[in-house]
Amino acid sequence: MGQVLAIGLGGALGSLLRFWMSTWVHSFAGRGFPYGTLAVNVLGCLAMGVLFVIFTERLSDNAVLRAGVLIGVLGGFTTFSSFSIETFNLIAAGDWFKALFNAFASLVLCVGATWVGVILGRQL
Repeated sequence: MGQVLAIGLGGALGSLLRFWMSTWVHSFAGRGFPYGTLAVNVLGCLAMGVLFVIFTERLSDNAVLRAGVLIGVLGGFTTFSSFSIETFNLIAAGDWFKALFNAFASLVLCVGATWVGVILGRQL
C-alpha cells in the first residue's frame, strides 16, 4: 500500500512539474513547436538515467521511495502522450517537417539524455 500511495503522490507532483516547466518553456520559446514537451521529455529522461542508477545500484532497499520517484514523479512528469498528440497534430496540419523533426529530436535527445544520466548517476 505504501508504494501505491507514493506513486500516486509522486504522479501528482510530476504532473504539476510538467505543467509548470512546459508553460515556462513556451513563455519564451513560443507555441509554434512543442518545445515544452520536448524539454520535459529530455529532462525527464536525464533524471530517469541518474535516478535509476542511484535507486537500483545504491538505494535498492527502498522500494517505496524508488517507486514514488521513478514511476510516480517521473511517470507524471514525462509526457509521451503529449508528444504523441502534438506530433499527430503537426501531421494533421500538414507540417510533416516539424512532425518528423519532433519525433527524431525526441528519440535522439531523450535516449541520449538517459544515457548521459546513467553515466552521471554512476559518477556520483
